[in-house]
Amino acid sequence: MLYGLHQHTPFVTHSRDDSFTCFLSDVLANNSHPVSRTCFSSGIVVLWSETADTAELCAAIAQEAQKQELALAIIGYSLTRHDSQNLVEGLAELAPGLLFTGCSTSGEVTPDGMQENGFIATLLPKRWFDVHVLLMRDVAHMGMETIARKTADARHHFLTKLQKTDDKSGIFSLNLIDGLSYSEETVTLAIDRGLDGIPLIGGSAGDDLQFVKTWQITNSQACSGAAVLTLIHCKLPCQVYSNNNFVPTEHKLVVTEADPDKRCVSEFNAEPAAVAYASAIGMDPQDLDAGSFASYSVIVRFGGQHYCRSIQQLNDDQSLTFFCAIDNGLVLTVARSEGMVASSRHAIEEIEQEIGEIQMLFGFDCIYRKLDARHRQTTHRISSLYREKNFVGINTYGEQFNSMHINQTFTGVAIGLPTSNSDSP
Repeated sequence: MLYGLHQHTPFVTHSRDDSFTCFLSDVLANNSHPVSRTCFSSGIVVLWSETADTAELCAAIAQEAQKQELALAIIGYSLTRHDSQNLVEGLAELAPGLLFTGCSTSGEVTPDGMQENGFIATLLPKRWFDVHVLLMRDVAHMGMETIARKTADARHHFLTKLQKTDDKSGIFSLNLIDGLSYSEETVTLAIDRGLDGIPLIGGSAGDDLQFVKTWQITNSQACSGAAVLTLIHCKLPCQVYSNNNFVPTEHKLVVTEADPDKRCVSEFNAEPAAVAYASAIGMDPQDLDAGSFASYSVIVRFGGQHYCRSIQQLNDDQSLTFFCAIDNGLVLTVARSEGMVASSRHAIEEIEQEIGEIQMLFGFDCIYRKLDARHRQTTHRISSLYREKNFVGINTYGEQFNSMHINQTFTGVAIGLPTSNSDSP
């Protein structure tokens, strides 16, 4: 029987004979960690569990791959419970023909609501989706021109295959990138350049707030420091989106000393960064933690809109490390979180007016939104909204939307119901 509970434990090989389906069923039936399943009207399947081990995860996905032809499996998983290499090897053994992408998380959002230390897998059927996957390793050192060129080559190949070189309708891209690579801004900008107008959504992989190492996976590959870009053609109504719920205050913080390479600010307004920030939000520096960073972000204004620049952690020298690019002279505004549930509902309802009834939302919910909801005791309300609106996805260290790397957002793609105009095969 498969086993894979421990780091670097190999999967036992099984021959593919007539008993293989029974074997998969036995793995799932004879365990104490059941995998939950939801199937939407289009055939999109979501699998999730807080307790299943890596073998059970792989067996559940492989079983679904036998039921219908799948274009792609998108997997989010906790490093607390799952080993990346075991996951890749297990899927290669049990579902060798299945294309998959994924990354490590800091929590998952399932059809049952928010969960910790588990996994979620979203399976897209070939009936409605075409995909092309590009893995780029060590993106922090690849260079913008190389990233843009590789992306453009992938875009050209995909559109040519679809015979849609002059029509990009129904096409979007999904990027899963190392959330500790300190490179999301430049990589996102380069990818957006190579996509040439194809919408981009993305998430920065997490590691359960350990801030040590994140993982990105695709077929036969498990690595860190990478970006896994997937071009997706959806034959159903779809629309990408991004939303935040921050309101600017009167407090300004000017970066007067920083190390941009490390995303670290030593001084705001010529004071120790932690002292100036704490004063602006009415706290003592020693009391700063992830909850305060989540509830009082700092924002920067670009093109008439505000974008969050979230603080990752307080350092011993009273400097502050950020989740995003930071530089000397940058003027930041302290903002407060306000109305997360109402803001998210309003954003979803606007999408519904555009594409009609939504069967599911897939995307990325920043880990600081989750911590902010917990701090304000509104977790049950935002979780209830996600269940009501069929949002599934992962908690990330940042999000990407078109050319921007952003923080503390609810970002993703809405997928509607089949219509008379949908290109069913």
